[in-house]
Amino acid sequence: MRMDRSDVIKLISYTDTQDQYGVWKTTETKKQVFCQVDSITRQEFFEAGRSGLNPEYKFVMFDGDYNGEKTVEYKGKQYGIYRVYRGKTDSIELYAERKGRGESNG
Repeated sequence: MRMDRSDVIKLISYTDTQDQYGVWKTTETKKQVFCQVDSITRQEFFEAGRSGLNPEYKFVMFDGDYNGEKTVEYKGKQYGIYRVYRGKTDSIELYAERKGRGESNG
């Protein structure tokens, strides 16, 4: 079965650096990738809910595009990745819940 990877998400990584005065600064980097966006199954919703999570989406993408990011942006909203599943193929599944209440800036 061929996967439809026509949706676009941004994987967000954060890097902490220290300037010449010793002040720490966090830099956000966004990487755009293609994926398939699926709804969360009923079972996933209830299992995650037991742990206090509020799952919304499953993003299926090429495993090589993922580098351990903990945040994803989809349609202008940021989601926290709470679970990652690597299958036997070149795909990876990222399970995500909504972060905060506001829209993202970028």
